[in-house]
Parts: sequence; C-alpha cells; structure tokens
Amino acid sequence: MKKLLIILVLGFALYGFYERNPGFIQSVTGPSTASDQFLQRAYEKRQSNLQVEGFGVVIRILPDDLQGSRHQKFIIRLSSGQTLLIAHNIDIAPRIDDLRESDTVEFLGEYEWNAKGGVVHWTHHDPDGQHSRGWLKHNGFTYQ
Repeated sequence: MKKLLIILVLGFALYGFYERNPGFIQSVTGPSTASDQFLQRAYEKRQSNLQVEGFGVVIRILPDDLQGSRHQKFIIRLSSGQTLLIAHNIDIAPRIDDLRESDTVEFLGEYEWNAKGGVVHWTHHDPDGQHSRGWLKHNGFTYQ
C-alpha cells in the first residue's frame, strides 16, 4: 500500500511539473515543432514577410552590424536542422550581452527568405506602432 501511495504522489508531482513546463518533454526529445515545419515550408517556397515564432540553439555569434540601424547578429539551428540568421535591432531593443554559443533562444519576428535558411528580424517593438511586435527570449529575460 505504501508503494502505491508513493507511486501516486510521484505521478501527481510529475504531472504538475509537466503542466507548468509543457515544452520540457519536447525539448528533451527534440522533435521538429510546428514552427520548424512552417519555417521549412517557407524556406522551400521562398516566402518572406511572415510572422514566425520558435526557438533554436545558437551555433554562431557574428559581429554586430553597425551600418545604419545597429543589429546584433547570430545564427541558430532549429531542431529540424534548418539554420536562421537572427538580426536583432539594438537601436530599438536591448542587446543580449550574455549570449553564448549553445544557448537556446526563443524568437518572434518576421521571416525573410535567403538561400542559407532565412533571416528573422523585427524581433523588437515598433516605436511607430505600424508593425507587429517581436521579441527574443534568453535565460528568462525578454528583449523587445
């Protein structure tokens, strides 16, 4: 009887953990997400100007682009294997100063096709209120 009670308590605890962290199982097992599939189709069809959301692992940090509007740039790999360049406007939104390779970054922004997998930009608010709001999430902080 004690063993059954312990198993039930552990089961409820795991269920509660999963309810609070629904992406945990997905991030451990690593299957492609619906957003990965959407981005793959956008890449295959050479589509642009699409609002997209997802996450990936930083595989390369590039130098900031300081020409015109300044952008923090880095490349992420989605769980599907597709790569994306993230171009985050640091004149409008805060820079992610502690970003490192192998970090996970969530994003919401506008996808633009290119031959290397695509670019996500507009990862910030629009000061003029004319464009959909975007963001980046890293280590519990939102950059917009």
